[in-house]
Amino acid sequence: MKKRFAILLMLSLMTMVPQLSAAQLPDFTQLVKDSAPAVVNIRARENAEQTEPGQAMPNDELFRFFGIPNPGTPPNRDRVSGGTGFIISTDGYILTNRHVVDGADKITVTLKDRRELEAEIIGEDEASDVALLRVDAKNLPTLKVGSVSDLEIGEWVMAIGSPLSFENSVTKGIVSAKGRRIRGQQYIPYIQSDVPINRGNSGGPLINMDGEVVAINTLIFSNTGGYMGISFSIPIDVAMNVVDQLKENGVVKRGLLGVGIENVTQKMADYMGMKKPHGALVNQVSEGSAADKAGIQVGDVIVAFNGQEISTADTLPPIVGMVQPNTEVSLTVFRDGKNKRITAKLDALDETVVAGENGQSEDVQAGIGFSVSKLSDQDKNRTGESSGVIVTDITDREVQRAQLQVGDVIKKINKKPISNLSDFSDAIDALKDDEPLVLLVKQGPANRFIVIERNAE
Repeated sequence: MKKRFAILLMLSLMTMVPQLSAAQLPDFTQLVKDSAPAVVNIRARENAEQTEPGQAMPNDELFRFFGIPNPGTPPNRDRVSGGTGFIISTDGYILTNRHVVDGADKITVTLKDRRELEAEIIGEDEASDVALLRVDAKNLPTLKVGSVSDLEIGEWVMAIGSPLSFENSVTKGIVSAKGRRIRGQQYIPYIQSDVPINRGNSGGPLINMDGEVVAINTLIFSNTGGYMGISFSIPIDVAMNVVDQLKENGVVKRGLLGVGIENVTQKMADYMGMKKPHGALVNQVSEGSAADKAGIQVGDVIVAFNGQEISTADTLPPIVGMVQPNTEVSLTVFRDGKNKRITAKLDALDETVVAGENGQSEDVQAGIGFSVSKLSDQDKNRTGESSGVIVTDITDREVQRAQLQVGDVIKKINKKPISNLSDFSDAIDALKDDEPLVLLVKQGPANRFIVIERNAE
């Protein structure tokens, strides 16, 4: 009897599982009905005489970004590309990706009710890949603009677009991450989701469960050219900042602080006395920049900007870029074991440029696992550095693990400037037995901090 009761109980629980799962899944039907009328299909045509044979189509950037081959356009044929957009005002303003319409001579927008309207480009911004279009129409349906700050990781979202020319296709998923940075596009804190996106979805909306657009679908990560579960979208607050500037000025201006930054590692945090690794570690200050004038120093850690916490180095550039040039901003930096408030007046991004003796080389081996020598004229020309010492050999695995490389120029050791071999030797001699070696080096085109642990023998 007990065995029979147990079997019946198991069967009843098994029948309940699908019902519970179905009840927990969101219903998108009404959301689609409300949102779809404001989503448009975009066709961009470029005349053949302006297109070089084999030139990539604009919206192939979605795949070219990840190295996917493109066969190009046959010669003497108009180039036609497709994408998606969405209406943000009743008088015809439409938001999409710049790469969807870049270079187009004619842009045709198709509404959900099958009306076709010719669109003009009001403005476009290459840095953010945002374009603002307008059609001659009134009383159009629109999408509500949401708030990215309220968007939670794990939250349900959906996309509407024209993947592979299948118009008005709906896909759904969840927000996987916020603030993603991709291949040097430092002013876009991308939203990552697992919403299926393919060619033709570019420029379409990512919509939350309240029916608000929270991002523009832009890129996918793919080794095959198809969806692999990783999609990237431009936050709507970034896009609307661009829209406002394009409407008012026709161009987009961004603030610039004038620093090189990197993440704070655990070793660096321990060395500086931070409770945990956070903030943007300054490894370079451009001469004459806003940061230089404000007194920001190499080795400072920027932990807040205008009251907003800076958790990682990637967090800072998008926030700075959203502020207009010549605006006074407040920064909190961690220096010498405590926070310090600094005020700076931002430069404009497009106006500020980021920034020994001759004779036979002499190696210094100092017993620290690597050798250095003075900078030769050739070294100075190659690195752009006029002072410091250059790493010539690495013999210790701990140094290799710390990622010091032959050819790096050492500029500081434990905050002490290094101009020549004498400075280097003095700094090494001053080290305590178990004191870590904190180097500021020029590695490739950029400065970075390297921490090398040392154990007393």
